[in-house]
Amino acid sequence: MVAGSPALLLLLSLGLCCTSAQGHRYAMAVRFLNRSMKHPKEGQRLELECVNYNSDNGVFWIRLDKDENLHFIVYISKYSWTTFSGNKGASSQFEGSKQGSSYQLVVKNFSARDQGIYFCIANIHPMLHFSTGQRAFFPVTTKAAPTTLATTTPSSQVTKKDNSQQSPDAGTNSKNTLHFCYDVVMRVNLAGACLLLLTAITITITHCQSWINISQSILHSQTITENLETSFHQTVLPLPSRNT
Repeated sequence: MVAGSPALLLLLSLGLCCTSAQGHRYAMAVRFLNRSMKHPKEGQRLELECVNYNSDNGVFWIRLDKDENLHFIVYISKYSWTTFSGNKGASSQFEGSKQGSSYQLVVKNFSARDQGIYFCIANIHPMLHFSTGQRAFFPVTTKAAPTTLATTTPSSQVTKKDNSQQSPDAGTNSKNTLHFCYDVVMRVNLAGACLLLLTAITITITHCQSWINISQSILHSQTITENLETSFHQTVLPLPSRNT
């Protein structure tokens, strides 16, 4: 891939090309092998050819993508030898061959990443010769605009009927929404009341336990006091006299 400023690189290369009468001697064009094809489809086998080429120097196939980046695909020699990207002799994505004076490129399984403009280039010393480009993009799918009814009396009646038919549904939806909001509010209020009741019960139980503990402490204190008084009386009261 050639990145950076591909448009400038392309213009620089085109500046080296022979575009005069001498250039017409090496005029080249890229086209679909299937003449009736307009746009390739997803997953199809796409075949292109570089024609009207009168040199035995071999050609380079390149692709200009929609972001204006140049991608080297393959070099095909006059003996039909191929050199793909990475200096490889074969590719799982492309095929290249020479058939007579035509240099052919095959995209085995055309996908979105293969979209672009395809060129073939010949290096005929001391110049580079570019072919015309062949656009290979998926067909543009356009959505049909929604049709509107004419403003005539029958159509307006139909529109009114449609609105009358839709109005019960709209009313039903509004009622359902109100019921839902009402249920939510009621559930929230009920949950708040339950929480307050639970809090009150908890506080009451806590206070009851505190009063029970206080009562038990008072009773215990009274019991101790009675025991002390009994012990005191038994100890302090005088014994009966013997001189009686």
